[in-house]
Amino acid sequence: MLIFKIFRRPEWDDFRAKGQTLGAPIDLADGFIHFSTAAQVAETAAKHFADESDLVLVAFDPDALGPELKWEPSRGDALFPHLYRPLSLPEVVWDKSLPLGAAGHIFPKGML
Repeated sequence: MLIFKIFRRPEWDDFRAKGQTLGAPIDLADGFIHFSTAAQVAETAAKHFADESDLVLVAFDPDALGPELKWEPSRGDALFPHLYRPLSLPEVVWDKSLPLGAAGHIFPKGML
């Protein structure tokens, strides 16, 4: 199983340049890095990035993130993965563009 983080292109570029990140402004405000499972990520994109097209979908192995990854209730009491430490670039499993189509974001084939 993989978990996912959606980055705006400038956030992704900054992460790649620095080799680590504390996340987006919402992550900094909340004190942890927000992730979604494959079952949750489309709703996350629609809710938080509805009109944004220059996004990057980044996959991570939750087992490799260690004990600082906590599964906590969020939307509708579903458990969401939250990371309580900086995220490092070597932890990225893969990254793909997440374009906005006429009916919403276009996820990689076979992911949803």
